[in-house]
Amino acid sequence: MKLFELILLLVLIVCAISVACTRDLLTSIVIFMSYSLVMCVIWVLLQSPDLAITEAAVGAGVTSILFFVTLKKIRAIRKEEQDESKEG
Repeated sequence: MKLFELILLLVLIVCAISVACTRDLLTSIVIFMSYSLVMCVIWVLLQSPDLAITEAAVGAGVTSILFFVTLKKIRAIRKEEQDESKEG
């Protein structure tokens, strides 16, 4: 069991570093979701199911949806700006 916990902690560190180093925003969001899910498993192993449910709902759920919506709106704004610059 200790080996599994160590692997989870290493995956957590790799996720945190890769989110910071990734240039593509969509990839960063997906890695952030995986980070939250790994944290959820760690909370379960620490016998704290209330925090695990909260991490899964807020970290992997609501926050990721907000990131996806924001990313979609940002790309839509950039597309509109590019269309306007081509016309002008």
